[in-house]
Amino acid sequence: MTTEKIDVNSVVDNAKFTPFHFNVVAWCLLIILFDGYDLAINGVTLPLLMQDWGLSAVQAGMLASTALAGMMFGAMIFGSLADKIGRKKVIMICIVLFSGLTFAGGFASNPTEFGILRFLAGLGIGGVMPNLVALTSEYAPARLRATLVTTMFSGYAVGGVMAALLGAWFTPNFGWQIMFFIAGVPLLLLPLIWKFLPESLTFLVKAQKHDNARQMMQRLDDQLSLNDQTQLALSEIKIAEPAFVSSLFKQGRTASTLLFWLAFFMCLLTLYALGSWLPKLMMAAGYSLGNSLMFLLAMNIGAVIGTVGGGILADKFHLKPVIITLCLSGAVALSLLGFKSPQPVIYFLVAVAGASAIGGQILLYSYVAQYYPLTVRSTGIGWASAVGRSGAIVGPILIGMLLGMELPHQLNFMAVGLPVVIVAIAVSLIVRKDRVVNADPVAEPKLKTVKA
Repeated sequence: MTTEKIDVNSVVDNAKFTPFHFNVVAWCLLIILFDGYDLAINGVTLPLLMQDWGLSAVQAGMLASTALAGMMFGAMIFGSLADKIGRKKVIMICIVLFSGLTFAGGFASNPTEFGILRFLAGLGIGGVMPNLVALTSEYAPARLRATLVTTMFSGYAVGGVMAALLGAWFTPNFGWQIMFFIAGVPLLLLPLIWKFLPESLTFLVKAQKHDNARQMMQRLDDQLSLNDQTQLALSEIKIAEPAFVSSLFKQGRTASTLLFWLAFFMCLLTLYALGSWLPKLMMAAGYSLGNSLMFLLAMNIGAVIGTVGGGILADKFHLKPVIITLCLSGAVALSLLGFKSPQPVIYFLVAVAGASAIGGQILLYSYVAQYYPLTVRSTGIGWASAVGRSGAIVGPILIGMLLGMELPHQLNFMAVGLPVVIVAIAVSLIVRKDRVVNADPVAEPKLKTVKA
């Protein structure tokens, strides 16, 4: 009997959009929505924690940074682990960490307990994001990849909006604890997530779980003719690359890896600087505190539009020019916020800033996911995210120092906008290497025989 070999990557790239793709995107969007919610509750609860525990602003800021520190380590650990044990298992572990330990945070009786729980929850937050990006990217057809990744990622901004609204509704009557109890909802969904969220097809093929892999292939394309003799091959796995950080610097990827790290650092610095200090920055510019929630909502709404719109544009023109355009637009918008303008114009500029900071971050994740080979994809995303998290820790501290210097507010906004200019420059210098450049030229045609 003749053995047929099918190129998995080719089938995925050329697949039509099906309910299976919708299922992957929908579940990943739901998970990352609670991820975004979990992170945004800091901004809602910190003022109340300061009152209850008598914390200074510096102490409260350090308390908030514990989750960010956990996210940095979580991205490092779980990105590499997923390439070894599978994305689905790691995603489930991360949900238990960030949802369960955030829920437990509602019972904390002092800052020390709270800080430890937030750090441990941060491990899950940092670990789940890279794997959701990788999973969505691996199943998405090539022509829709950026669109589907960014659509999934828009749940992150929606989670931020949800946290702000629920905080305004519930905390006056139920205190800050209610925000942490709500974060436990994903724990109830674990059986459904385990049942309906598929494992990474790449991992199934690498782990030689052929029956499961063929089932996934059939769900991707029901026109495929598969049997027990059908061999599945990954076109990108011509060179055995272990899922180690050192692999990110091989095959001519050193410069681009460092540029990705710089871009992530600066992008998340801006994002968390805005998330922590936007209301204060706007007050320094002469706006009332009562508008702060509306400014945050405008920023997250802009993020959703920028994310989805950016993904659609990226599939038409490529990620690089879209990211560069977004970042430069954000830098201009942030600089203009320092000058008096009509209220509608201010909201528009804040929305553009959100699209640049949050939308740019999400498109960067998509860019990284497409850049690295499948064997080290989660490792690449995880380490870029981890470096970015260090920027997230620095951002609020840096802007706090600038505000303490009492500089003209125009300079404060320009300072927030400068990092996204650096992001644009870093992305413009990234060079895409051919991921199969050293592949066996004889073996290559054998992987192209796809039976439809």
